[in-house]
Amino acid sequence: MKYSRQEIFTISNGISLLRLLLVIPLWFLLDHYEFQSVRYITFALCLFAAATDILDGFLARKLNQITEFGKIIDPLADKAAMAVVVIKLFLIGEINLFFFLTIFLRDILIFFGGLIVAKILGTVLPSNILGKITVLCIGVVVLLILLGTDRNSLIFTLFYYSSVVLMCISFLAYVYRAIEFIKKKKNESI
Repeated sequence: MKYSRQEIFTISNGISLLRLLLVIPLWFLLDHYEFQSVRYITFALCLFAAATDILDGFLARKLNQITEFGKIIDPLADKAAMAVVVIKLFLIGEINLFFFLTIFLRDILIFFGGLIVAKILGTVLPSNILGKITVLCIGVVVLLILLGTDRNSLIFTLFYYSSVVLMCISFLAYVYRAIEFIKKKKNESI
């Protein structure tokens, strides 16, 4: 896909790019996870990333800057920031293998599936509310880990298992949605 300068250089895409660049300090900060101050800084950066995600979506709609490039850079920035934190937390033993693989496999399958669907349709499917709720739930689990929340607490357990269930449901919903869009495209071309 080819994008014009006008489509790339929007305020909302700039905010998404800023969020994408956050992966660098997040990666290096988590090398020093043993310090509580580092966990708090990481927590604050994660909240900042979440705020920029909300802001860029709001601005894209408000300023009529919804672009195909934005549909790629926004979820890429979300996934990259989340991936860096999740990978680092897994490597230092703060996230178990099951949770790590569930997040990783879901995101990889959705990413590559999205590329295939985009090639077939000629456009990128925008994210849906179920996917956003899933990422929010995973994000809460990550934030609770950064805050040192007891893993046996009701709040942690509730978000942990909810995120696992939502990851499975949202993945199936993405597959179903992609199939429906492809069928619709094929029916229009007949």
